[in-house]
Amino acid sequence: YSGPGVRPPNLSEMPPPKVMEVKLDEFVVSTDRSLLDIDAIHRFLVEASYWARERTLEQTKTAIENSICFGLYSDGRLIGFARVVTDRATFAYIGDVFVIDEFRGRGLSKWLMEVIISHPELQGLRRWVLATRDAHSLYEKFGFHELVHPDRWMERPAPNAY
Repeated sequence: YSGPGVRPPNLSEMPPPKVMEVKLDEFVVSTDRSLLDIDAIHRFLVEASYWARERTLEQTKTAIENSICFGLYSDGRLIGFARVVTDRATFAYIGDVFVIDEFRGRGLSKWLMEVIISHPELQGLRRWVLATRDAHSLYEKFGFHELVHPDRWMERPAPNAY
């Protein structure tokens, strides 16, 4: 932001993100960060995921603070999670998607993805991306597929990246 009469946005003047809540039977998906059980999310990521075993609690907190987060709840208990890193205009990356073991097989991951894809602030994006080792069939149901032009993509992964 430079030039005469141009000032950077004052982030404290920006409206807070809109909270979205969707219910299905006894389940709720909410984007309200105040409801998130950060310890439970971090515990799942480091103990049960293949992609975030070396993530620190501070990294988990920072990732959550800088994402649109979707908590999946049953009777107020966090049973699933996903987050979207986005500019809300052209691009979105979906990451850290999980449903805990005891609630798998009920279609909740599909429902969580439906809620994410339909989020009002994520409409009209040019590109959505994600990385997965084992959930291709889930994401294909939502239009995801292998990169059409992998020769156009580059990455700079950490030595321990999945």
